[in-house]
Amino acid sequence: MKKYILMIWCLAMTAQVSLAQNDSPYRTRFTVDAPITAAGMGLSYYGLTRMQDKDGLTEEQIANLDKNQVNSFDRFSAGWDSDQAKKISDIPFYGSFALPLVLVAFDDDVRSNAGQVFGMYVQTMAITGALFTLSSGFNPRTRPLVYSPDVEIGDKMRANARNSFYAGHTTAAAAASFFFAKVFHDFNPDSPARTYVWLGAAAVPATVGYLRLRAGKHFLSDNLLGYAVGSAVGILVPQLHKKSNNSGLSLSPTIIPTFNGTASQGANLSYTF
Repeated sequence: MKKYILMIWCLAMTAQVSLAQNDSPYRTRFTVDAPITAAGMGLSYYGLTRMQDKDGLTEEQIANLDKNQVNSFDRFSAGWDSDQAKKISDIPFYGSFALPLVLVAFDDDVRSNAGQVFGMYVQTMAITGALFTLSSGFNPRTRPLVYSPDVEIGDKMRANARNSFYAGHTTAAAAASFFFAKVFHDFNPDSPARTYVWLGAAAVPATVGYLRLRAGKHFLSDNLLGYAVGSAVGILVPQLHKKSNNSGLSLSPTIIPTFNGTASQGANLSYTF
């Protein structure tokens, strides 16, 4: 069933993209974009399994935790734990995912290229997910809330308690928000609203990051890195698809060899001087 749904989605995207590129600032190619998106989804799934398979902390390890061992930049939030902040953070987090859909609903030019924009959006989130899950999966870092005496020992021993690096919620919100701002910017080059759109896009993941910090889910450095990665992907994916892209940057599918002799599909970002 999943393969069938993916096939239908690819066919629909191909049809809409082929009919809607003349009045769009972007150029997409199914033979390039589909493999990159599929690779991002596959790597996201693999990274997620790595995150779930982490070893949790033992009671002895938890008893020996000392916030003074946390680097000085992040130490101030070690022990923070706010369930209310966690719940509130879900509002701007999930709301950010709908921002690109707002463009489709209210911008006629974007709506006429909805298939193309949606395809780039899926690609943006797939690449963002791959970068985050792989980084977190291979880098166990204890969350700030584990240092709190108010958190139950069972929660501290879960594998999820070691997913602090880096902030996934902030990353995803930044990718979606900055994708929204970049697409609006490119479709509306003369709009006086562009400055406010960019400011709004910057504020959404910043709010998510602050709330996740207060919730004890991530350290400040985790949020700053997540913000940087998400915003970069959200801007770069549309930019690399622009017809007027003269930056020398290009994105293409590639085969990534692994240590066990097998290979997986990925994406290659290159720069031509």
